[in-house]
Amino acid sequence: MAHSPANGSASPEHKCEDGAADPVQQPPAPERRGSGFLNFFSSILGPKSPLSHAADPRKNTVWLLDNTAYQPLDDETDGSPLQSWQTEVVACIFHADGRKDVGKLVAAIADHLGLDGEDGNDNPGDKIARANIEKRVQPFLDQVTPFCTVTVDLEIDGSAQSHSLGPSDRNGIISQSVDLDGFGVADGAVVRASIQSFNDQPTATAETLFAAPAGWLVVSDIDDTIKRTMTMEPTGILRTTFAEEPVPIDGMPEFYRHVHSELDPTWFYLSASPYNLYPFLHQFLHEHYCAGTLVLRDYSWMDISGLIKSFTEKTQEYKVDRMEKIRRWFPRRRVLCIGDSTQKDPEAYAEMYHRYPGWIHAIIIRKVTNVCHMEEKNKPERFEKAFKDIPAEAWTVFEDTQELYDFVDGLGMEDLAL
Repeated sequence: MAHSPANGSASPEHKCEDGAADPVQQPPAPERRGSGFLNFFSSILGPKSPLSHAADPRKNTVWLLDNTAYQPLDDETDGSPLQSWQTEVVACIFHADGRKDVGKLVAAIADHLGLDGEDGNDNPGDKIARANIEKRVQPFLDQVTPFCTVTVDLEIDGSAQSHSLGPSDRNGIISQSVDLDGFGVADGAVVRASIQSFNDQPTATAETLFAAPAGWLVVSDIDDTIKRTMTMEPTGILRTTFAEEPVPIDGMPEFYRHVHSELDPTWFYLSASPYNLYPFLHQFLHEHYCAGTLVLRDYSWMDISGLIKSFTEKTQEYKVDRMEKIRRWFPRRRVLCIGDSTQKDPEAYAEMYHRYPGWIHAIIIRKVTNVCHMEEKNKPERFEKAFKDIPAEAWTVFEDTQELYDFVDGLGMEDLAL
């Protein structure tokens, strides 16, 4: 488990902000999306496409994302797991020089949030906030690189492997299933992978966790479940995402450590945030929570309103789609889902519960009370409707994490009964 001691600081005092935020003016962005025909053509031919080219460490920045390896089940026999391992490797490729007009967007966001002075001289806290904004907004402005290929190197059981990946899609993303072989690799083993020729880029390395078919699995939301985001307020999203240091929800780091000690699960963090926030969210999880695979939306945004919509629009459809993939990897794992009441977590988890009886064993929903306009979303009738026909002992809604320990201890008793 990778974490540091929990941040026990209380959330800052919150004041309601009625109405939608005024639009933030952003400098024009270059067209990021390639021709649909070219993308289709390249995807059919793969690395053989004349448009494909190898990523260049002098010209490109590459992110390699942590992932979880699984053992496919053999449907042609008795459904027993095959001995070899597979994983979905995800890499993101950008132009290395980046955008030079980041200062204009930093100024626009800072002004929208009411920060003092261009240099923040009147308030040291505002100066820190501006530095945070500049660092976190840059991945949104960096131009993505389609049609790029990379090679991933890793070592399993003392044997070196190399896997060619790509080409990247119109969002600069490669998402590709890789056969790792790895006969005899133990459940819970971790290996480190890196992008060939990109040794000088820390972002071009990642960890692969090997997870056996059986056991527990946790699907956890991030925003307002384990990190204060204020997704019900556009200005709150901007402030907590770009300006402030990320704040864990009180009591959740300690509770997640208890879940890990009690169930020893494989962790997936499923967020509707865009993938540009991967470094920011990955560091937050590493500092406060259990190691796991971070799943984000695979598209970027062209303006501030697009970012805010990515947190709030069609979240149920998006999460159900990603959980379908997780289930294909781990159909026999017992699943604990943890989310909150701000968006559609209850409905998404309930949909998957009914779609695949016996897969999801428990659902935990945090009732968010420290942001405005939550009265309707927090009504008992909403949860009763969402969890209709789901046994009462299989789901719970909480405000204080102390309410959850007995609930999770009861799940741990399932292992003793097996």
